[in-house]
Amino acid sequence: MNTAAVREAWHPVSYSADLGEMPRAATLLDERLVLWRDAKGVARAMRDQCVHRGTALSLGRVEGGEIVCPYHGWRFATDGRCVHIPQLEDPKRVPSKACVPAYRCEERLGLVWVALEAPRWPLPEVGEFGDPSWRVVRTGPFEWNAHASRQLENFTDFGHFAFVHEGLLGDPAKPVVAAHEVAIDGPVVSYAYGRPDQPNTEKLAVFAAAERKAEMRRTRYRIQVPFTLVEHIDWGGADGMVYVFVSQPVSASRCIGYCMVARNYNLEQDEGVMQEFERTIFGQDQRIIESQPGGPVPLDGDAELHMAFDKVALAYRRTLRENGF
Repeated sequence: MNTAAVREAWHPVSYSADLGEMPRAATLLDERLVLWRDAKGVARAMRDQCVHRGTALSLGRVEGGEIVCPYHGWRFATDGRCVHIPQLEDPKRVPSKACVPAYRCEERLGLVWVALEAPRWPLPEVGEFGDPSWRVVRTGPFEWNAHASRQLENFTDFGHFAFVHEGLLGDPAKPVVAAHEVAIDGPVVSYAYGRPDQPNTEKLAVFAAAERKAEMRRTRYRIQVPFTLVEHIDWGGADGMVYVFVSQPVSASRCIGYCMVARNYNLEQDEGVMQEFERTIFGQDQRIIESQPGGPVPLDGDAELHMAFDKVALAYRRTLRENGF
């Protein structure tokens, strides 16, 4: 996969709630990052490497919105410039070369996002996440020994529900994948699927029940390449669920999935129920995906055997190719 193109996209590096007063380390495309909040509480990101001796800045502290290296106390502003060297007679007479690369950093949908180069497309917007009648539950993160494209592509596969998620998302007696349509619009793949729903289990009652008009789950998906997905679910009534899933490409062989789930029903349910459900589902998927060949999904159409029900995965791979990935 073209790493230069992947650098020109927004990627999640942390849940917003996990970024507090202390610096936090992250890795994106093998680049070590330090995340912190400035004096106004704005999330910031730069290379996690002091220009002086290469010490990890994430081991340091934040003072006055600036990050302080733990080794020699050098201070860096939010734009990466070193602004104070304690060992100098005049600590503010800092060489112009004393700087660390700083990166674009934004917060949205409960996540901290970083782009290593100017992003080609904006961050996703999901109206339900700002609607007080919807409750958002954070699940994960889900760290896998797999490429981010493998983790994302798993959401395009309807054929595995009956076998990997028996009793929760599928039934082995009903393995046939119903006909569905796929559309590509630039960097976006859209598709929708209706399938017989599984009843809630007593332990993991996460799906709507009271207002179902039919035992059919209707799901609409929207993937923005490379690794962002928004999924809307309903049962023909007023109840709805929205998933935001994004995979952080840590390296060619490691990713971290972030999953936020919004619902407008069961608002009083303990969020631990949804979190346990997703831990179960992602755990079932993890052993399967980690068994696949390493590296990104093959973008050569002949690299694997495909069937008609693989049309969404093929559309995803085609969109990656056509957008320079």
